Amino acid sequence: QVQLVESGGGLVQAGGSLRLSCAASGRTFSTYAMGWFRQGPGKEREFVAGINWSGGNTNYSDSVEGRSTISRDNAKNTVYLQMNSLKPEDTAVYHCAAARTWSQYLRGTYDYWGQGTQVTVSA
Repeated sequence: QVQLVESGGGLVQAGGSLRLSCAASGRTFSTYAMGWFRQGPGKEREFVAGINWSGGNTNYSDSVEGRSTISRDNAKNTVYLQMNSLKPEDTAVYHCAAARTWSQYLRGTYDYWGQGTQVTVSA
Protein backbone atom coordinates (compact mmCIF):
# COMPACT_ATOMS: atom_id res chain seq x y z
CA GLN A 1 0.00 0.00 0.00
CA VAL A 2 1.24 3.47 -0.91
CA GLN A 3 -0.28 6.71 0.32
CA LEU A 4 0.45 9.92 -1.54
CA VAL A 5 0.16 13.43 -0.13
CA GLU A 6 0.67 16.48 -2.33
CA SER A 7 1.72 19.91 -1.13
CA GLY A 8 3.14 23.15 -2.47
CA GLY A 9 0.16 24.51 -4.31
CA GLY A 10 -1.11 28.03 -3.88
CA LEU A 11 -1.94 31.31 -5.53
CA VAL A 12 0.72 32.79 -7.79
CA GLN A 13 0.83 35.52 -10.40
CA ALA A 14 1.36 34.70 -14.04
CA GLY A 15 5.05 34.28 -14.74
CA GLY A 16 5.73 32.98 -11.27
CA SER A 17 6.95 29.59 -10.09
CA LEU A 18 5.85 26.84 -7.77
CA ARG A 19 7.35 23.57 -6.66
CA LEU A 20 4.88 20.82 -5.91
CA SER A 21 5.82 17.91 -3.72
CA CYS A 22 4.32 14.46 -3.42
CA ALA A 23 5.30 12.57 -0.30
CA ALA A 24 4.77 8.83 -0.36
CA SER A 25 4.47 6.33 2.41
CA GLY A 26 5.64 2.77 2.02
CA ARG A 27 8.98 1.09 1.56
CA THR A 28 8.46 0.30 -2.11
CA PHE A 29 8.15 3.90 -3.34
CA SER A 30 11.49 3.72 -5.12
CA THR A 31 10.20 0.97 -7.39
CA TYR A 32 7.19 2.92 -8.68
CA ALA A 33 6.93 5.10 -11.73
CA MET A 34 5.29 8.38 -10.78
CA GLY A 35 3.10 10.82 -12.63
CA TRP A 36 1.65 14.26 -12.13
CA PHE A 37 -1.81 15.02 -13.45
CA ARG A 38 -4.05 18.05 -13.29
CA GLN A 39 -7.71 18.82 -13.61
CA GLY A 40 -8.75 22.36 -14.31
CA PRO A 41 -12.22 23.79 -13.76
CA GLY A 42 -14.62 22.24 -16.24
CA LYS A 43 -11.86 20.18 -17.81
CA GLU A 44 -10.93 16.53 -17.88
CA ARG A 45 -7.92 15.25 -16.01
CA GLU A 46 -4.75 15.44 -18.07
CA PHE A 47 -1.25 14.05 -17.79
CA VAL A 48 1.39 16.66 -16.95
CA ALA A 49 4.67 14.84 -16.33
CA GLY A 50 6.03 11.44 -15.41
CA ILE A 51 9.22 9.83 -14.18
CA ASN A 52 10.52 6.30 -13.94
CA TRP A 53 11.73 4.64 -10.76
CA SER A 54 15.32 5.89 -11.00
CA GLY A 55 14.61 9.35 -12.36
CA GLY A 56 16.46 8.58 -15.54
CA ASN A 57 13.43 8.75 -17.79
CA THR A 58 10.99 11.63 -17.79
CA ASN A 59 8.03 12.66 -19.93
CA TYR A 60 6.11 15.92 -20.24
CA SER A 61 2.93 17.07 -21.85
CA ASP A 62 3.26 19.64 -24.60
CA SER A 63 1.48 22.15 -22.39
CA VAL A 64 4.27 22.21 -19.77
CA GLU A 65 7.32 21.05 -21.77
CA GLY A 66 10.16 23.49 -21.28
CA ARG A 67 8.51 25.15 -18.28
CA SER A 68 8.40 22.27 -15.84
CA THR A 69 10.77 19.71 -14.36
CA ILE A 70 9.82 16.49 -12.64
CA SER A 71 12.28 14.89 -10.27
CA ARG A 72 12.36 12.45 -7.39
CA ASP A 73 14.31 11.76 -4.25
CA ASN A 74 13.87 8.11 -3.38
CA ALA A 75 15.68 8.56 -0.07
CA LYS A 76 12.94 11.01 0.93
CA ASN A 77 10.10 9.10 -0.75
CA THR A 78 9.19 12.28 -2.59
CA VAL A 79 8.55 13.33 -6.16
CA TYR A 80 8.61 16.98 -7.21
CA LEU A 81 7.19 19.09 -9.98
CA GLN A 82 8.93 22.42 -10.49
CA MET A 83 6.75 24.72 -12.57
CA ASN A 84 8.05 27.99 -13.99
CA SER A 85 6.57 30.73 -16.16
CA LEU A 86 3.13 29.81 -14.90
CA LYS A 87 0.11 30.81 -16.94
CA PRO A 88 -3.54 31.25 -15.93
CA GLU A 89 -4.35 28.11 -17.93
CA ASP A 90 -2.15 26.14 -15.51
CA THR A 91 -4.81 26.69 -12.86
CA ALA A 92 -5.94 23.25 -11.70
CA VAL A 93 -5.87 20.69 -8.94
CA TYR A 94 -2.63 18.79 -9.32
CA HIS A 95 -2.49 15.13 -8.35
CA CYS A 96 0.40 12.73 -8.15
CA ALA A 97 -0.02 9.05 -8.91
CA ALA A 98 2.05 5.89 -8.60
CA ALA A 99 2.31 3.00 -11.06
CA ARG A 100 3.88 -0.30 -10.00
CA THR A 101 5.50 -0.99 -13.33
CA TRP A 102 6.82 0.97 -16.30
CA SER A 103 4.43 -0.81 -18.61
CA GLN A 104 1.51 0.30 -16.45
CA TYR A 105 2.86 3.83 -16.54
CA LEU A 106 3.02 3.71 -20.33
CA ARG A 107 -0.58 2.49 -20.44
CA GLY A 108 -1.65 5.24 -18.08
CA THR A 109 -2.70 2.74 -15.44
CA TYR A 110 -1.90 3.94 -11.93
CA ASP A 111 -2.36 2.09 -8.66
CA TYR A 112 -2.44 4.96 -6.19
CA TRP A 113 -3.54 8.59 -6.29
CA GLY A 114 -3.14 11.53 -3.99
CA GLN A 115 -5.90 13.93 -3.02
CA GLY A 116 -4.39 16.82 -4.90
CA THR A 117 -3.14 20.34 -4.30
CA GLN A 118 -4.72 23.47 -5.79
CA VAL A 119 -2.68 25.71 -8.04
CA THR A 120 -4.22 29.04 -9.01
CA VAL A 121 -2.46 31.38 -11.40
CA SER A 122 -3.76 34.92 -11.61
CA ALA A 123 -3.39 37.02 -14.72
